[in-house]
Amino acid sequence: MKRLLDVVLALAALALLAPVLAAVALAVALESGRPVLFRQKRVGLGGREFGMVKFRSMVPNAAAIGPYFTSDNDPRITRVGRFIRRTSLDELPQLFNVLAGDMSLVGPRPDVPAQRSLYSDEQWAERCSVRPGITGLAQAKLRSSATPQERLALDLRYAREHSLWLDLRILGWTLGRLSGKGAN
Repeated sequence: MKRLLDVVLALAALALLAPVLAAVALAVALESGRPVLFRQKRVGLGGREFGMVKFRSMVPNAAAIGPYFTSDNDPRITRVGRFIRRTSLDELPQLFNVLAGDMSLVGPRPDVPAQRSLYSDEQWAERCSVRPGITGLAQAKLRSSATPQERLALDLRYAREHSLWLDLRILGWTLGRLSGKGAN
């Protein structure tokens, strides 16, 4: 049932948001050229790696300049990038990851492989027991202000307690928080 809901909602969102996707792609291209999309290796269900796609919000060679994470006032983030991160528009291409089955609308945010070292073996297995999501309990509750410990606790709580009802609540909370402060 969850997979069917993911596909139906992702298709509906892509159809509804097509003009927004086109406008963001154009803004990124006009400000800093191509590529418009950024693909990053992430870890999904069962520990399988996949390429998560986002609108590029940083300079084209950002990975060569700094780490996989960003901080406030990171000089690699473009002007358009700051806006699309604050509004979470940079995440919209992940709807294609949902259609491909790599992600769900709701689940723990997918980690980069380097983050594996932050978990015990048991925690990693539990975290990888569910499909990662565009939004999750940590994002819905704390947005980008979550500490690594809070994020871990909420991700593991989701892995243990996930249900269709919890997913619907998380989607509602996320939509309510989108008007607030976005990611770095």
